[in-house]
Amino acid sequence: MQAEINKVELRNLKIEDYKELKKSMMDSYPEMADNYWNETQIKKLLKIFPEGQLVIIVDDVVVGSALSLIVNEDLVDKNHNYAQITGQYTFSTHTYKGAVLYGIDVFVHPKYRGLRLGRRMYDARKEICEQFNLKSIVFAGRIPNYGKYAQDLSPKEYIDKVKRKEIHDPVLSFQLSNEFHVMRIMKNYLQGDTKSKEFAVLLEWNNIYYDDSPKIINQNKSVIRLGLIQWQMRPLKDLDALFEQSEFFIDAVSGYGSDFAVFPELFIAPLMADYNHLSEADAIRELAKYAEPIKKRFQELAIAYNINIITGSMPHLVDGTLYNAGFLCKRDGTNEMYTKIHITPNEVFHWGITGGDIIQTFDTDCGKIGIIICYDVEFPELSRLMADEGMNILFVPFLTDTQNGYTRVKHCAQARAIENECYVAIAGCVGNLPKVNNMDIQYAQTAVFTPSDFAFPSNGIKAETTPNTEMTLIVDVDLDLLKELHEHGSVKILKDRRHDLYKIKKTKN
Repeated sequence: MQAEINKVELRNLKIEDYKELKKSMMDSYPEMADNYWNETQIKKLLKIFPEGQLVIIVDDVVVGSALSLIVNEDLVDKNHNYAQITGQYTFSTHTYKGAVLYGIDVFVHPKYRGLRLGRRMYDARKEICEQFNLKSIVFAGRIPNYGKYAQDLSPKEYIDKVKRKEIHDPVLSFQLSNEFHVMRIMKNYLQGDTKSKEFAVLLEWNNIYYDDSPKIINQNKSVIRLGLIQWQMRPLKDLDALFEQSEFFIDAVSGYGSDFAVFPELFIAPLMADYNHLSEADAIRELAKYAEPIKKRFQELAIAYNINIITGSMPHLVDGTLYNAGFLCKRDGTNEMYTKIHITPNEVFHWGITGGDIIQTFDTDCGKIGIIICYDVEFPELSRLMADEGMNILFVPFLTDTQNGYTRVKHCAQARAIENECYVAIAGCVGNLPKVNNMDIQYAQTAVFTPSDFAFPSNGIKAETTPNTEMTLIVDVDLDLLKELHEHGSVKILKDRRHDLYKIKKTKN
């Protein structure tokens, strides 16, 4: 990663962004620095179609943008060039009565490429297309590497080789990976585009939700996709090996559109093998040195794969005190820490771990969630306090050595789902780990549990993995079903509590 990032934001462009927008445009298109959009043109775009103008903000600096118009379908069907489709750069071709979202510009600053920020803007464009009930997204993509092959290949031959991945084109390869298909080749499309020999490829993405009768797709996301990782304990050579295996799973679950990737408790334990010559207490404190590098790397992966990551847990030293802690790395680049509240006798005796003292929920782009670690799920007060704050999904990274321990976690997690009218997702480690003291064997069956009512599975189990086998579990949970349950369930557990007789409250905020 080429830049230290604290926060990433995707939002609509504002005229106040123009100075930074201009600088990023010029840095992104150095060969076309005289053809950037001027402030008057941007003001016009924002006046006629503010919803279609997007920017990526990294640490309060504009690092990318995607600009669009809505145009009539017949205009796209005709052969056209860039000047014609933009109305000679006046945007007179824009009309809300059109059926096509036409992309007129997209860029990411070179310093911030490789983080899939462009993909994030394209996903947002797709949402705009759906929300405005448009038939498709169309744009003419440059082919900037074509100039290197123009003497030997026709544009058609070049495009075919890019499709077959024999040639990489930084623009066309990206568009094809984002579900756009080639409509035709455009000649003399953008004057001055010498790298592309002024050729462009007209590309299209079709909106499967398009309906002739106007219909806006609901913007409030109710179905959340969870990607749970049942992690196989294995010897790892070093931290890079851990990152490689972790990224494999994050890539896999994000590829299926997951909103969360969830790792188990203490899944980094294999790295402790290098310290097996030390006492168990000293070895785990050496392992704690990895906490900050792991947090930083998972922050980067959350941005790059556009997914919220729950990092399971790891030993973490704070001012000399050892905690069992983890991080919620959000896809906007921010992160928050959570700590295990209740420490098992084994963790105290062998490692000297101290319990945390903050009970909290976390706000995410998928609603309010709670995170507790393993043994914590056996104490119903924690999740009840979180439910009172509006938690919809409770995540429980866990690590159990025997089936007895797993049974406690499983049945307590199911109870928490029922009594708090929420989803509970548990993720654990499996397999054996030689040469690491106090971490010999693991048993797990990762699962997602639901409340028990007619809208949910009769056994309260949404899905579960094969026990003791490394795999992922990808599950959709519907938050609207929880809303229905709260108001119209067969029983209303949260509403029917006797506050006149008892109540639970935090003694420390």
